[in-house]
Amino acid sequence: MSKATARRSSLEGVDLACRCALRADALQAEDVRVLDLRGISQLTDFFVIASGTSLPQLKAIRDEVRDGLVAEADLRPAHREDTAESLWIVLDYIDVMVHIFHRDLRKYYALEDLWSDAREVDWGKGEALPGEGGDGAR
Repeated sequence: MSKATARRSSLEGVDLACRCALRADALQAEDVRVLDLRGISQLTDFFVIASGTSLPQLKAIRDEVRDGLVAEADLRPAHREDTAESLWIVLDYIDVMVHIFHRDLRKYYALEDLWSDAREVDWGKGEALPGEGGDGAR
């Protein structure tokens, strides 16, 4: 799928990131976080990071995000690494990358620490939380 095809949906940016977070949360994903990488990364604009505790839960979270966005907005990931057995699933929607980790692997890779300059988004409201990241405050 080309990048142009992945961007045809009206669901983009912070709205897409928040929708992914809500879908992951619906499947009881743990510690769901949205990081705003605009201005600090050329890779993507937002990371959605979530954890699961088992292979079936990782698969269920992946399916809820991926299939839900297809049903809701006819939006498919441009790229994906979605074999749950790896314990780290990535769904790449160009401006949003969804990372679904097994709880133990998430601690090991610590993406939140690597991107500590990123502002955290209140995905329930779609707004950046005041005083989070970006300005060095944590």
